[in-house]
Amino acid sequence: MNTPHLSIIIPAHNEESRLPRTLERIIEFLKTQSYSYEIIVVENGSSDRTFEIAQEYADQHPSVIVLHEERRGKGNAVQRGVLEAHGEFRFLCDADLSMPIEELPKFLPPAIDGFDIAIGSREAPGAIRYNEPSYRHLGGRAINLIIRLLILPGLNDTQCGFKCFRADVSDAIFRQQTLPGWSFDIEVLYLARRKKLRIKEVPIQWYFDADSKVSAVRDALRMIGDIFRIHLNAMRGRYDLKP
Repeated sequence: MNTPHLSIIIPAHNEESRLPRTLERIIEFLKTQSYSYEIIVVENGSSDRTFEIAQEYADQHPSVIVLHEERRGKGNAVQRGVLEAHGEFRFLCDADLSMPIEELPKFLPPAIDGFDIAIGSREAPGAIRYNEPSYRHLGGRAINLIIRLLILPGLNDTQCGFKCFRADVSDAIFRQQTLPGWSFDIEVLYLARRKKLRIKEVPIQWYFDADSKVSAVRDALRMIGDIFRIHLNAMRGRYDLKP
């Protein structure tokens, strides 16, 4: 097949209510762009009609590809989607579309150039958060402080779900990814740092979703455990192996 300019990867777990609106908005936006693209929805572990709904869109739109990933966890879904994508750029997109898709050009040339990975940031100068309760903001900043202290100094928002990778670096990084869940972002960016790749934080507009599946306390505790797993992997030489 011809290589598309852009692959959008959407991990989807129990997203039957949000996925239709998200796909409609993405498809309508991409129709206005001059480049070729594919949209990859990776359903995993859903107990609702997420897979069927995604497949209905794929039947109507040749650019939509639906994958079913047996392994549970957002990290597994993202890894599967990235490694099966064909685009020159691979863009990770949360199913809630909390960042308007109109922000997408900020992650691609010519808006930015000379990068390996562009990560959406709710903290970079120029970023705007909408409707987020103060307790969620403070909780998020506390989690990021832990991440910066323990593993990724200098990155102000590692957990935003919108990230863009050049194809060659995405293959190298995601083949070495081991974490199956929410902390995969930390591992992927840690691997990028080890490979001395260029990471750019992109300020975005971001809208708080009251239906967010993130639990600040539960996920923070899991992340701390996963950070130590990453360090242990590094000590054991797990990341020294060629992908």
